Amino acid sequence: MSSYSLNDLLAIMARLRDPETGCPWDREQTFQTIAPYTLEEAYEVVDAIERNDIAHLEEELGDLLFQVVYHARMAEEQGAFDFARVVQGLAEKLVRRHPHIFSAEDSSELTFEEVREKWQNIKAQEKQQKAESSLLDGIPKNLPALVIAQKLQDKAARVNFDWPDVRLVLDKLKEEIAEIEEAIDQGDQDAVASEVGDFLFAATNLARHLNVDAEQSVRGCNRKFRKRFAFIEQSVAAQGKTMKECTLEELDAFWNEAKEQGF
Repeated sequence: MSSYSLNDLLAIMARLRDPETGCPWDREQTFQTIAPYTLEEAYEVVDAIERNDIAHLEEELGDLLFQVVYHARMAEEQGAFDFARVVQGLAEKLVRRHPHIFSAEDSSELTFEEVREKWQNIKAQEKQQKAESSLLDGIPKNLPALVIAQKLQDKAARVNFDWPDVRLVLDKLKEEIAEIEEAIDQGDQDAVASEVGDFLFAATNLARHLNVDAEQSVRGCNRKFRKRFAFIEQSVAAQGKTMKECTLEELDAFWNEAKEQGF
């Protein structure tokens, strides 16, 4: 088996993008066409981590690295930047944001929260230098909606725009449910959609107050639903029936059985 280095990977990418001898598919790609694959590979990394599949994680990290190399190569072709510039910028940022590690500053007594606060303060200074107009600037718009919601709330909380007590968030959730019911009664579908959005945003805020990652929490719920639903399908099939032939009560009984068995 050949032994490859990072430089070999960069050379392979350059060969694939060669306008004359490269791969017809690879050389036609743009930032826009590759972006969906970048997002997909990032999610596959997360999926491998959540399944504790370390062997698969190795492969998925490689696929994600290839996305970085791909974008850097296209930027180099345009004369914008290259992979070395990406590495340089990342290294400078890490050193800049860790003065307690890379400067004479003593880090031995710093707590986790103090380090986090220093990190946020340095990021805030960087934003000022970039002349970003709002505290909420800089959050990628194509992140999952729950991730964006939690990041927006985190940023607002840093300037005290936040509920001081988690029970006030619970009250807000009850208020949003009442507003959903009112919109349903009025038959206004646009209002229903808006109020459901408000409810989900408030639910994300509740997760944040309880130190729960909203996105990961829902992903865990999705995995649990898949397992329990698969149990229901298997149980129904064992009776020689189809799902549509069962009543809701029968299906719900299988659901409860799945819960009892730890699915």
